[in-house]
Amino acid sequence: MRALTIDAHGELDQLCFRTDAPVPDLAAPDDVRVRVCAAALNHLDLWVVKGVPGVRITPGWILGSDCAGIVDAVGVGVTSVRVGDRVIVNPGVSDRTCEYCLTGDNPLCLKYAILGEHRPGTLAEYVVVPAANVLPIPESISFSTAAAFPLVTLTAWRMVVTRANVRANDQVLIHGIGGGVALASLQIAKFLGARVWVTSGSDAKLERARVLGADEVLNHRSQDVAKEIRTRTGKRGVDAVIDCVGEATWGSSLGSLGKRGRLVTCGGTSGPMVQTDIRRLFWNQWTIMGSTMGSDSEFAAVVKELRAGRLFPPIDSEFPLERGADAFARLKSGEQFGKVVVTVADA
Repeated sequence: MRALTIDAHGELDQLCFRTDAPVPDLAAPDDVRVRVCAAALNHLDLWVVKGVPGVRITPGWILGSDCAGIVDAVGVGVTSVRVGDRVIVNPGVSDRTCEYCLTGDNPLCLKYAILGEHRPGTLAEYVVVPAANVLPIPESISFSTAAAFPLVTLTAWRMVVTRANVRANDQVLIHGIGGGVALASLQIAKFLGARVWVTSGSDAKLERARVLGADEVLNHRSQDVAKEIRTRTGKRGVDAVIDCVGEATWGSSLGSLGKRGRLVTCGGTSGPMVQTDIRRLFWNQWTIMGSTMGSDSEFAAVVKELRAGRLFPPIDSEFPLERGADAFARLKSGEQFGKVVVTVADA
């Protein structure tokens, strides 16, 4: 089968488009094989190419976490979907039997694995996942839209809804608008009735964010984000910060946070090491939280919103699988606004 792979970690020159990758077999009674029609990239894919500490790959490693497609084969124990069903795939796989899974915290499962990072990925003609990882989608939703949806929206939902507990009239700051998680967080926060501040180093991205509902926009290259927020809110600050950037934004995240504020982080694309003045932490009674991916119930919740048309993933560009390296280059450039989609097969 056709697939986009790497044999070793490094730069984007490690990417290899293959036509001889083996088609994956069903390995368990609850497995489902999906014929991938569209996949989508995430910053995680760039990290996998470069190398994630503690994560090992084997040569011919198939990249990609997100996809949507058509059920091609099912194990003998599968009753939730049938061959021919159009489905969207949850990229996080857990054992669904441990104490964390049973209490709705699938991402904390000791066996938790993400497609493309710990298991063979979605940038291929076929992928095999447990049946619990696929949900049907209607004909009205294109495969490109569905493929662009899962990882970032699931991550954002857990950050904004479950962890930060954002409510109507909350003030929410989201860094790095233009990225997938940030855009999904903007949509979810507005859906909940929050007032949303977004940052970017691009005025063009900020103007596009206004169209999507951002109430306040700040260019972090020309403005002091924390100072501006303090000034415009009468020193009150924001109720919640959604930070996927890490080291570069940590100071402004805390500087923008009001009393009883909640900061949720899901990534460190600018670096993993941050500093925090613990005196400000306890004096302002902040809550600082980590967040990764989402549970089965959260995945069902976001797919419900996708089906209803209340949440949708802005798409930046689309590339055929044969030009997967160009898709990666687009994502690495940082110029994208929305998701970079890779089309794999016709429906």
